[in-house]
Amino acid sequence: MTDQTPPAPPAFDPNAPHQVQPRLRKVRSFPMPVQGPDGQQQVILGLADAQQISGKVVGTHPAVQHLLPLMDGSRTVDQIVGEVGRGLTIEAMQSLVAQLDDAALILGPNFESLEASMRADFDASDTLPPATTAQFADALVMQKIGKEATQEQKAEQGPGLIGEVFDQWIAKSLESADNPSFDELPSVLIVPGNEYARSWINYAAGWGRMRVADRPDRVIILGTNHFGSSTGVCGCNKSYETPLGTCPLDERFKRTLDEKLGKDKAELLYADRFDHEREHSIELQIPWIQHALGQGDDGSFVPVFGALVHDPARNAGESYDGQGLGIEDFVNALRDAIAEVGGKTLVVASADLSHVGPAFGDQQALSGETPEAAEARNNVAKQDQELLKMLVEGKADDLVSSLAWQQNPTRWASTGALVAAAKAAPVSRGQVLNYAASMDQQGSAMLTTAAAALFA
Repeated sequence: MTDQTPPAPPAFDPNAPHQVQPRLRKVRSFPMPVQGPDGQQQVILGLADAQQISGKVVGTHPAVQHLLPLMDGSRTVDQIVGEVGRGLTIEAMQSLVAQLDDAALILGPNFESLEASMRADFDASDTLPPATTAQFADALVMQKIGKEATQEQKAEQGPGLIGEVFDQWIAKSLESADNPSFDELPSVLIVPGNEYARSWINYAAGWGRMRVADRPDRVIILGTNHFGSSTGVCGCNKSYETPLGTCPLDERFKRTLDEKLGKDKAELLYADRFDHEREHSIELQIPWIQHALGQGDDGSFVPVFGALVHDPARNAGESYDGQGLGIEDFVNALRDAIAEVGGKTLVVASADLSHVGPAFGDQQALSGETPEAAEARNNVAKQDQELLKMLVEGKADDLVSSLAWQQNPTRWASTGALVAAAKAAPVSRGQVLNYAASMDQQGSAMLTTAAAALFA
């Protein structure tokens, strides 16, 4: 007979300094539906690790949202209770801190142990294993076979289904295109960096045109650091694996880039390399590289190098805290390294544009056919088009200045990747291939993306 007794909740330790004076890590809050004691569904507050190091989630009362800013390491539990008042008890606060510590959501030995294990695992392999792309392949197999699909079936059928779906998307996105293929290899390819389901049309509009272009000798992928701790440019010293195979790290290019940076700045580039462990913006490009560019005569895929680039509209392009690698140093070294290694280099900007709607704090709803909603959507598209025009016309600095001056009103998320790509590669002309927006079913969040190409 199975023991159905639930585990005891974590206990508060009054002798643990990190619990007595808690310092909350970066957390993500979200509405969490649960079944109440009466069998009715209710919504509580879910708290999860914004950096995705811990997989545990804490469910708590929505009022806790107001306590989170107070857990900054400067107050004890007793001081927080005294400051808040309004019925908050010591016991309730202690229970919350114990749960947060158990989930590694506050700084302390539990988090440090988890982080050390993650870092050790990361450095133990020369290849990043598939994460988001493996989930995508598994979902395709389960869609075909059913949820009962075995691991063997997923491994056997997943790669082929990825290729089939990519070809379907390419055919759909280019069916009415005036220029369905590139006549030459671009210097820069701009494509989305978020989940395929939301932005497949622009992935396909860009990568679909690459199938008849010259095969590059390497692909440099610049993405966005969504979850990590790096405050500047963050490089990856690994190959990338997907269900289709492995794109090896371009060791020669990495060595050249490191030489151009110099020892100290190269160390900064890889200091937070662990941020790549859970980042999707680079991994999502790898299957497209493998599918669109294919394998060489020796059966290998094109070698790659990946880096995550911070926002140049903040702190004039320097790292956010002045302790990381700034964009200008990275771009200069990247440009020099591309020139020195020679051959054909494709730089990919894995980039998302505007993030707007009530989910991001905007007051105006974007869904529906009201004049106000339509005007709001049109204003977002108009600004996106103006900024993209600057980019393809070689005015990357103007783009940064505009976003900095306006304080990035529509929350462009990947300015660093776009600007670094446009400034590091040889570019004389460009074109926007497609622009699109996607919205969730509730109409609370709209994301815009584009496919574009820049040529030498």
